[in-house]
Amino acid sequence: MRRIFGKPVEKPPPPSLGDASGRIDSRVSAIDEKIAKLDIELRKYKDQLKKVKGPTASNIKRRAMETLKRKKMYEQQRDQMAGQAFNIEQTAFAIDSIKDSQIAVEAMKDAAKTLKAEHKKLNLDAVEDLQDDLAEMHEDMEEINELMGRSYGLPDELDEADLDAELACLEDELEGIDEGEDAGVPSYLPTAPTAEVGGIGAAEEPAAAVPAAADGVDEFGLPMAPAGTN
Repeated sequence: MRRIFGKPVEKPPPPSLGDASGRIDSRVSAIDEKIAKLDIELRKYKDQLKKVKGPTASNIKRRAMETLKRKKMYEQQRDQMAGQAFNIEQTAFAIDSIKDSQIAVEAMKDAAKTLKAEHKKLNLDAVEDLQDDLAEMHEDMEEINELMGRSYGLPDELDEADLDAELACLEDELEGIDEGEDAGVPSYLPTAPTAEVGGIGAAEEPAAAVPAAADGVDEFGLPMAPAGTN
């Protein structure tokens, strides 16, 4: 059959947006190069017009005008291709956005199935019962702590008058202690000798005899060492 009808010609794949965008970019670059060359020619004509006059200047102006027309034509073509490139980019962006949306939808569908399967593992009634049990146990613990922290043997009724009276008693006790420390002298310390009034060189009274130690205690009330010890 192939010998009679021949081998079918395979159709080439359609161009993609990337191929079209690449071709347009290359054409825009080529046009930009042409415009740059025309700019160089226009600057050359401008410098020549500064140096010549008369018929030569008119000839230079005519050539400069033709160069400017070609430059404007290339700029118009470049603007058209730039618009085409923009449309291609917008189309490619829309296609990518649709593909991303499709991927997101598929991912959300799978996530919804997983969430539904996991939700079936939970019993709402069991969760509510658990919360009720925890709340009840918390209340029981608070009641137990309150009972354990209760004090016994304390008066139940105390007012501000009782507090003022107690503070006044404490203040009196503190004042009595301060007065005793200022006036009183410990009994175990000897009294300081006093000199007679009468001038310098007054005779001191003879020291009183030290009483005999009784029961192994000296005159200051302290225990005495045994006689045989050194």
